[in-house]
Amino acid sequence: MAELLHLDALVKRFGGLTATDGVTLDVADGEIHALIGPNGAGKTTLIHQIAGSLAPDAGRIRFNGVDVTRMSLHLRTQLGLARSYQVVSLFRRLSVRDNLAFAVQARTGSTFQFWRAAADQQPLFDEARELAARVDLADRLDAPARTLAHGEQRRLEIGLALATRPRLLLLDEPLAGLGPEESARMVDLVSGLRSHCTLLLVEHDMDAVFRLADRVSVLVNGRIIATGTPDEIRVHREVRRAYLGDDVAVHDA
Repeated sequence: MAELLHLDALVKRFGGLTATDGVTLDVADGEIHALIGPNGAGKTTLIHQIAGSLAPDAGRIRFNGVDVTRMSLHLRTQLGLARSYQVVSLFRRLSVRDNLAFAVQARTGSTFQFWRAAADQQPLFDEARELAARVDLADRLDAPARTLAHGEQRRLEIGLALATRPRLLLLDEPLAGLGPEESARMVDLVSGLRSHCTLLLVEHDMDAVFRLADRVSVLVNGRIIATGTPDEIRVHREVRRAYLGDDVAVHDA
């Protein structure tokens, strides 16, 4: 598969702390690439740098052949690089439909003009309905976002990211705080997204990672210590010692 994202020796320091220490990583077009590591390893800092909300102190980021290292988050989104967040951010008083319609509006540059016929705005709402179905919220279109369960809010937040029509979607711990049933639904949702975009997935749930990922990179103390298939990562001696534990290495996915 062709390379879609290339990170070249990314460094980010906060005072005396080096959060990412020369991170070099390739994400191939069409894959689900998981990024794992212990708390404090630098995963979220790395995602911030890829998305454009945090500038690296050194190194380069190339996305789809374009150097985006100093490009704003907004311009990266226009190029097709989008992200979801650990903390859900929604228009809580608006319905699922309106949240998604506003996200579509932001991508297309159209405006809601309340004095015009409702039919003129119909394409926004048609796409919002399609997005709701994609994230398994078709039956919740009229529900205010604040009334959704936590898992439903996380799915809506992914829907907002999908409204940008990303080429690459950064998913930051989509299973965080979910119970077993909602986690299973989220895994199915993420698996289904591979037909729409490439995914870079940050996640602590190893069962989900090994089920979903084509390749896995392991970040420890700001450095990538291994990249490989799930089977390769399971038996990688340094990964087992630094993060997974021997019991995980022989666990069936």
